[in-house]
Amino acid sequence: MQRLNSVSPETATGKAKTLLDGVKAKLGITPNIMKTMANSPAVLDAYLKFSGSLGAGALSAKNREQIALNVGEFNQCGYCLAAHSAIGKNLGLTAEEIQSSRSGSDADEKTNALMRFSRKIVEKRGFVSDQDLQEFRDAGFGDAEITEVVANVALNIFTNYFNHLAQTEVDFPEVEALAEESVAACSTDGGSCCH
Repeated sequence: MQRLNSVSPETATGKAKTLLDGVKAKLGITPNIMKTMANSPAVLDAYLKFSGSLGAGALSAKNREQIALNVGEFNQCGYCLAAHSAIGKNLGLTAEEIQSSRSGSDADEKTNALMRFSRKIVEKRGFVSDQDLQEFRDAGFGDAEITEVVANVALNIFTNYFNHLAQTEVDFPEVEALAEESVAACSTDGGSCCH
């Protein structure tokens, strides 16, 4: 059961109404996470601005969704996994790419480096090694992408933790747990995407 109130766009007032109306106009829906964030219009506004700013960055929309799936799986956020699986599918991610992103890998070498690096940031709480950073650079990423990966990881940790606390009701198609083989693959380098 959801532990924080969900603000109805129909009865919202002031800044909350303006923000929720803007979300509906842009997305065609008002996701429960945003209705719940609207308890504090300052939080919803900050989330929308942070997310919107990253949308104009160097990383593609697909890559941002892959990071979201990677982080969401590590943090076991059912809401985010459902939301980003649906969004990723709408952006053209295949079912295999969604699953591999959740596992922290990818068949494409450059995307695999992105998945591994973003996972290491979460696992190591930002304390990645010089070697981790160099491997990411060697895969073709520069300082702009490195900076944006950190920002995308942070944004997704925020939404994961917010949903954990709020127990936000999932309003996207729910996703199944990863198969045992995928879970085992997650822990091959000392981490675990499913605790």
